[in-house]
Amino acid sequence: MRSRTALFWLLALLQLWFAHAIGYMAHEYAHSFTAWLLHAKTNPLALDYGGWNVTNLLLQSDIDENVDYAPLFAVGRDTSAALIAVAGVLFGNGISYLASRLLFRKARQRANRAWAMFFFWLCLMSVGNFLSYVPIRTFATHADMATTALGLHVSAWAIALVLGLPFAVAIWHFFAKILPEAEEILFPVSLLSRRILVLIAAYLVFFFYGSAGIRNYGGVSHGLSVVSEFVFFPIAAVFCWPRDQRVAK
Repeated sequence: MRSRTALFWLLALLQLWFAHAIGYMAHEYAHSFTAWLLHAKTNPLALDYGGWNVTNLLLQSDIDENVDYAPLFAVGRDTSAALIAVAGVLFGNGISYLASRLLFRKARQRANRAWAMFFFWLCLMSVGNFLSYVPIRTFATHADMATTALGLHVSAWAIALVLGLPFAVAIWHFFAKILPEAEEILFPVSLLSRRILVLIAAYLVFFFYGSAGIRNYGGVSHGLSVVSEFVFFPIAAVFCWPRDQRVAK
């Protein structure tokens, strides 16, 4: 039993890497394909893929959309620039969120633990991206949300409200509904594994993704990241902590 549990967690680690890569690439390709559709880029597959260093291979941290917004603003195509900038989180991560929710439900109904776990991780990566952009980096002076606000000629507060409300609902739904369902199907008889799953989920969303504004995005983003890491992370862990004593350790 312990060897099977260890193998299952090893599969979880591999799935985590793959789900993160999908969430990341969905975001960047959404930028790129939107730019291509709006005739702001000739090749939608031409991302800046970075090098072969370990950090890039593990976290895709050097991969970039490879879209130049300056020429769009220079010729008055501000709305196009805004659509391209917001496409990453709205279309890329939005589609991955909706698809992963649907596929997780289907895998759960069929009692397919491996696929249910993968789509759970993909859903987690999607809501994590929601948080990392809105509100964490909404009030930054550069990057996607700043470009969106500039292109639409609106305040960052408008972006925070319009996108923040549905994103907040998605994050709440993930922790209140999807996470308990994942605990039930993935670890039906292990309270310890359920608690580990809760800690991983809360950490990844509110600490890993929530820390996106810690550096280089200004004081507001830094403060929001600190709140996410040291307030919302423990609150989510406590709120979701499995307490069902009927589940055997």
